[in-house]
Amino acid sequence: MKKRVMCYALLWGVFLISCGQPGGKDQRVVSPDGTVAMQVYVADGHLGYTVAEEGTVVLDSSVLQWSVDSTLLGSAVSKIERLATRRVQDSFPVCGIHDCSRVDYTSTGFRIAGTRDFFVDVRVYNDGVAFRYRIAPGEGEYVLNDSTTFTLPQGVITWGQDNVSYYENENVERLVDTLPVGLTFGPPLTVKYQPQGLYASITEGGLTDFAGMGLEVTPNCRTLRAKLAGETRLACGADGELTTPWRIVLIGDLNTLVNSGIIGDVSAAPDPGLFPLSVRGCGEGNGCGADWVRPGRALWSWLADNGPVSFDNMKRFSKWAGELGFEYNLVDAGWSNVFNHADLNKNIDIKEVIRYGKEKKVGVWLWTVAATLFQHPHCYLDSISKWGAVGVKIDFFDRDDAQIIPQYENLAKACAERHLMVDFHGCSKPTGLHRAYPNILSYEAIRCAECFKWDTTSNPDYQLQCIFARMLGGGIDYTPGSMRNSTLEKFKPIDPGLPSSLGTRSHELALFVVLSAPFASLCDSPDEYRKYPDILKYLAEVPTSWDQTIPLAACVGEYAVLAKQKGNTWYIGGLNAWGERTIQVDCSFLPQDKKYTIEIFQDKKRSNKNANLYEHKIMDMDNKNIIEMFMASGGGFVMVIREK
Repeated sequence: MKKRVMCYALLWGVFLISCGQPGGKDQRVVSPDGTVAMQVYVADGHLGYTVAEEGTVVLDSSVLQWSVDSTLLGSAVSKIERLATRRVQDSFPVCGIHDCSRVDYTSTGFRIAGTRDFFVDVRVYNDGVAFRYRIAPGEGEYVLNDSTTFTLPQGVITWGQDNVSYYENENVERLVDTLPVGLTFGPPLTVKYQPQGLYASITEGGLTDFAGMGLEVTPNCRTLRAKLAGETRLACGADGELTTPWRIVLIGDLNTLVNSGIIGDVSAAPDPGLFPLSVRGCGEGNGCGADWVRPGRALWSWLADNGPVSFDNMKRFSKWAGELGFEYNLVDAGWSNVFNHADLNKNIDIKEVIRYGKEKKVGVWLWTVAATLFQHPHCYLDSISKWGAVGVKIDFFDRDDAQIIPQYENLAKACAERHLMVDFHGCSKPTGLHRAYPNILSYEAIRCAECFKWDTTSNPDYQLQCIFARMLGGGIDYTPGSMRNSTLEKFKPIDPGLPSSLGTRSHELALFVVLSAPFASLCDSPDEYRKYPDILKYLAEVPTSWDQTIPLAACVGEYAVLAKQKGNTWYIGGLNAWGERTIQVDCSFLPQDKKYTIEIFQDKKRSNKNANLYEHKIMDMDNKNIIEMFMASGGGFVMVIREK
């Protein structure tokens, strides 16, 4: 992917000398390694830009435009003035797909003269670009909007979900030239280019007080325009500035996209007063900012449908979680009036449920409704914290307008002050807030396993698209772990009752490795896990946060093989869409001169007809092994590799 670096660096350098002088109408910003470039220019008075990677056009001629109080900025430009340029190298600990994000970028800014002067801040990374608008206003309140465009080249393929409120629509693979006018994508929107292995993903970061951005298809179907969820009103003093969130384009191969740190980099760093371990460097802390932030697995009675909502059943799930080796019990609706947490269910002593969980060394999370916490956040969270709960699952935001977006940070901060972890459910896409508040372990913004109650939309095809689209934003609340596995032909939604899942047993186990889910709620009954001691041992040991992740092989929407490391142990998860497949897993990424044992869960040939069937085996190996793995239709596999 990074070939011809010196050649391109020299070419870009020559161009910068010739036309990148302050006051010019054409400016380029180039990544430190010379492979990625963003050009800012003026054409007929309009401010535009392009993005390229090693000679490949990533974004064709696009428009940099936004509005302040209905004044369109970027449409009557007379001059571009380049400001100071510097190189930045940084790293910061994170929790999830890896334990450390590293960034390397060229930072500069442009003063844009026109109807009203404003600034464009630009960062060009070795793996993408980020930019935002900025203005120094007078006193008062301002109405802000964004009409930036992103023009894709002909012939590229896109994956993105068609929803920008609750982010739970299907991802659909489409050729860019056939995109329907008016369709609005909920980012990240992932794009595949003609050069083998080159991808990009368009999203936003640093979203805290602004309306969320969708991407609307214009009459030129290759051009997507930023479409905000309503207007944004911001007040600012005379000495302050108004800024938009960062618009981000991740660029590279799939490994680069999965491991990119750009979304975190443009977001705020944690408050060391709330997260004291965040001041440590990579590899020096737990990656989560505080010792009370602990990723892990939870039993969850709601989807397992294991008996009625009752005091006894809530306690049993804590008991079972402790027996099975899981860290948490997620208590769903029923412990209080969902709209008034002061109105506790008189038949359920939630304080005793939490106390009993502690006795069993199991932390209790409580499900709650976002609108309920909006009413009296401190009062309700004070109670939840005082009772001893360790986290809250906050549901039904269902919007990302400028009135709702600040609530994410308000609640994350209020929870952090009370040492409560957070799982955002029924929410919009992640945009980096979990960097500032590492107590946010997971977001939904996906069609998760609960959908098996109603339809077939959460299926292997969908999962294999989400890995390289939605998951690029942050951890997923998917709720895997079904032991009732079904082929596409035999699947039937069940509600009420115990639903099955689409895909094989080995596919379901692989989700724990392939998906990034620092808070992993298991969806099946403990009785089912007890039937399979080999699987139960695996589920009790599989990590939910990782030291590093390496995609070994993938084709978006078709298959994916990801290797993840935790300490001295490697996990490899493979997922397959519909249609059986055999794939070779090259183990040369492992350290040399070491011997390993490998534990494998894999499909059988008959798994095409009976999705519950799987094979479990253990054998010796080293890094020279190339292991051939069969995956049934909707299948998968798991490898656990341990040093001998």
